[in-house]
Amino acid sequence: MAFSACPFCNFSVPTHELERHANQHFIGEDEARDMEFARRIAHLPPSPSPTNNYISIYEDSATSSSYVIDARVDTTASGGNRYDQVHASLVVSQRQEVFYKIECDLMVMLRKCLESESGSSRTVLCGYIDHFQSIVSHDHGWGCGWRNIQMLSSHLIKQRQEARQVLYGGSGFVPNIESLQRWLELAWEKGFDPPGSDDFDRRVHGTRTWIGTTECAALLHSFGLRARIVDFSTRKAAGVYGPMDRFLSKGVGSSIAVSTGKESDRDYGKGKGHQVLARWVWNYFSSSNTGRSGNQRVVLSEKSPLYFQHDGHSRTIVGIQAKPEKNGMLQYNLLILDPSERTRALEKSLSVNGGWQQLIKRGVHTLKKPQYQLCYVDPGIASGEELEELKNIHSVLHEL
Repeated sequence: MAFSACPFCNFSVPTHELERHANQHFIGEDEARDMEFARRIAHLPPSPSPTNNYISIYEDSATSSSYVIDARVDTTASGGNRYDQVHASLVVSQRQEVFYKIECDLMVMLRKCLESESGSSRTVLCGYIDHFQSIVSHDHGWGCGWRNIQMLSSHLIKQRQEARQVLYGGSGFVPNIESLQRWLELAWEKGFDPPGSDDFDRRVHGTRTWIGTTECAALLHSFGLRARIVDFSTRKAAGVYGPMDRFLSKGVGSSIAVSTGKESDRDYGKGKGHQVLARWVWNYFSSSNTGRSGNQRVVLSEKSPLYFQHDGHSRTIVGIQAKPEKNGMLQYNLLILDPSERTRALEKSLSVNGGWQQLIKRGVHTLKKPQYQLCYVDPGIASGEELEELKNIHSVLHEL
């Protein structure tokens, strides 16, 4: 049996147990107990499907705790009892993601570093967000899409009260990848993004399947959140084509209806190549802000972060910096959190104000892919007819 040393206590443990052992360093006694109970609930046999409304009470004899699942529903509502029962079960069985949390607030540290820079740059930043890194022994090489959903979720739960109340059953925390996979499967079962669900044969739980912005939007739509997708491509629009990552790798058509309105061309089409994308990001974050920092050079935006997808990888855009050039043009730097970066490295570089630029800043010259896709979340919760419309995912296309 292979053994590895824990990076936190140097204790030698079996390699296949290393991740679980290391995670325990970040879990308090109460949280560990709750997570263990959630695991037990997840393996309970399914409850019978009653014809009447009911309330289930699960009791944990080890902790003398009771968990109530209220599955009383309006049987005339779309989906009937089954969806609500599965939803209630997920609320109880989902597990919170265990991650290294930057206690000093990642975005506060980044703002201070940006404020200390010399020159005449201007920056727009989103609000609170946690960084979720890929774990080598768990999701390295395939989990970036899920990690970006976690980052976006951490922002929504912290910054938007209406999102906090509906996301993941109002749990108030960001679930782990396995739990997110179950939530996505439930979204598909409810009828969100049927073509996308067909591409995955309606199953992702327990797999190492790559996902993209379309799956992020479908998951958030199922909670009533107004997730929007924007495409940037050197390819001519062909009416309808599939999610960007699957479009490039498989060449299949399906899930996103693309529109190319004159308004989008007028607002963002006056650049060259990927400058179009950078100008869109600048306008996006700048269109709504809560105020400036002390030196008036950093603006805080009310906009959500951007899930940033391209062929082979995805990241999260948390802001953008613009520097005026001698020719009167603006040089843009995207400010990006990458799941492949180590959270501790981000924290250390920001705390000493050194080396963080290489981890977070990305100039337009680094954008070399022929196609990119962004996902963001507008405020408010959809219901009724609007919620039904969200079952079909649409995209606005801007040509690079």
